[in-house]
Amino acid sequence: MQPFHLAFPVTDLEKTHDFYHNLLGCPIGRTSDRWIDFNFWGSQITAHLVDEGDGEAPHNAVDGKNVPVKHFGAILEMSEWEALAEKLKKHGIEFIIEPYVRFKGEVGEQATMFFLDPSGNAVEFKSFKDFEMIFAK
Repeated sequence: MQPFHLAFPVTDLEKTHDFYHNLLGCPIGRTSDRWIDFNFWGSQITAHLVDEGDGEAPHNAVDGKNVPVKHFGAILEMSEWEALAEKLKKHGIEFIIEPYVRFKGEVGEQATMFFLDPSGNAVEFKSFKDFEMIFAK
């Protein structure tokens, strides 16, 4: 797979650095006084400083949960997903959607969790028991 690039707005670069680098473990790439590049599990995400957030984001119902429409994340191996979920719980991260397995027993069964970064951007981490199911219909 080719790495992707995603740019997203943040309101505090110091808190963003702490969250993505120190908590999630994303290595730092190039930086300026207005943006930071992170290696987000092999892809490049760029946090761009903005003066204010964009307010309340829309949500959709998925598996009985209120999923933020605007979000990004990574698909991890199950052991890495489980370790990250435990680390986030220990750090007191408030989850939008607590770590759980959705679509249990169905095509596309996946572990998922959602939380916000310090600027209110929704982040999802997921894992599949069978990676062949990532794009299954």
